[in-house]
Amino acid sequence: MNKFLSTVAALALGVSILGTHSLPAQAETPPNQLVVAISMQNILTLDPAGITGRDAVLVLSSVYDSLLVADPADRTKFIPRLAESWEVAPDGNSITFKLREGVNFASGNPFTAEDVAYSFKRLMTLNLAQASFLKTRGFNADNADASFQVIDDYTFKLNLPQPDDPNFVLMTISQAGPGSIIDSAQVKENEQNGDWGAAWLKTNSAGSGAYKLNQWRSNENVLLDRNGEYWGEEPAMRRILIRHLPESQSQRLQLERGDIDVAYALLAADLQALEKMEGVEVETTPGAGFYYLAVSMKDERFANPKVREALRYLIDYEGLNKSIMPFYGIPHQRPLSSGVKGLLPDPGYKLDVERAKKLLAEAGYPDGMEVTLRALSEPPFINIATAMQATLAQAGIKANLITGSGDQIYGAMRERKFELIIGRGGGGQHLHPDSNLRAIAYNPDNSDEASLSNYQAWRTSFFDEKLNSMIIDALLEKNHEQQAKKYEEIQVYYEDMIPAIQPFSEVVDTAAYRTDVKGLVVNPWITRFETVTKDR
Repeated sequence: MNKFLSTVAALALGVSILGTHSLPAQAETPPNQLVVAISMQNILTLDPAGITGRDAVLVLSSVYDSLLVADPADRTKFIPRLAESWEVAPDGNSITFKLREGVNFASGNPFTAEDVAYSFKRLMTLNLAQASFLKTRGFNADNADASFQVIDDYTFKLNLPQPDDPNFVLMTISQAGPGSIIDSAQVKENEQNGDWGAAWLKTNSAGSGAYKLNQWRSNENVLLDRNGEYWGEEPAMRRILIRHLPESQSQRLQLERGDIDVAYALLAADLQALEKMEGVEVETTPGAGFYYLAVSMKDERFANPKVREALRYLIDYEGLNKSIMPFYGIPHQRPLSSGVKGLLPDPGYKLDVERAKKLLAEAGYPDGMEVTLRALSEPPFINIATAMQATLAQAGIKANLITGSGDQIYGAMRERKFELIIGRGGGGQHLHPDSNLRAIAYNPDNSDEASLSNYQAWRTSFFDEKLNSMIIDALLEKNHEQQAKKYEEIQVYYEDMIPAIQPFSEVVDTAAYRTDVKGLVVNPWITRFETVTKDR
């Protein structure tokens, strides 16, 4: 058996035994297969309506198409996908899309405007995590029929249910999740008791992207096969194997050996070593959102602003960003992403234990308190939590760490059943202040029944009616200078409130990959594996 066939056989064997443990040693991966290592702990479903976090987006961006996508070179611009063109009405209240003809889903079913309308109606009716992106724009299950209008087989009209910036609506539906278009006929065939195919889509796919889902085994692997019905240019990679490999050292060793092509969950020390290695490229790009310490304001202790302010001064901003965050984040303390309109300089918070102790005493906790601190059991979260545990202890706060998978950690936050958490989020997928503010500060309904789980403000039970109004007012301001000023005022007001979420670092995305891998977009929010080739 020649070297190439041996490699293919070894890879196939690795897949057959679930692909999570070390694959047999290989000289290199097959030239037409891409092997990607990530941590899959926060991938809880592959239903586009229910996914949470960038790891699931990394998978589904290649399986499902949207009407349009962000241009990787300039994320404020769009590239047509299932829509060939679109036109915003003069009054700004609707957007009409001319759809691409001759497109089939992976099932072979033809794509029409009915699939677009069905996908959006399904999203709003199920009201899962990704629905929040459109709910912030006023869409809901009750107005879905009026909002998502089929004009003919290849013309779809999106009627905005409230005054909005149409360009921002386009940004929203360009994203995998809220913008993913599914095969309505196939999903209807797999419905169970009127669930809109939710049970089936958790582990199956019904898209028109360059790849289709072959298998997903939770916390083990995802296998994507080239979609023979794909409407675009055939991708170079026949198969994408995404492996759950959360240990940084294992990723590094397998990347060095050539057992994997791309590594997405590496620690700073391993990335620094790989930077010096011939045959491996390390790339860091601006990401989306922030790393933060969050509290639940359902807890009467954290409802006290003095306690929240004390926590603000128990974060070692400088130490964390120097020792733990390289390749993961850069120092940042504002709720707006770098480069967006109206961003103010950081307020300059520093670790100040004595000030924190004084604030705790004023709040009625002179001897500190005992709390639980949740964090994913993967880098950098577990490292941040351990460091945070030490600084909290200096002020008498005993933090008992709870670590685990995304379901265990973020699941508790989504259910509003937590005390403290090290999180990552806060919007920023789109370069607009509203993207951040809707995620991290806006909360239109603080009731448990609202289930606005994609809003970090709702998760933390943080609610301020004036702030909500300020955010809406700033979005609709048409004068650019006045709009920037309004976003500055929001940041000052938000800071003075001592919110439930305190950012300490802005996310960057870093990946290491073999140098013969070409065309990879490192940013997981916009990665599409159809662009990848191998120079071998």
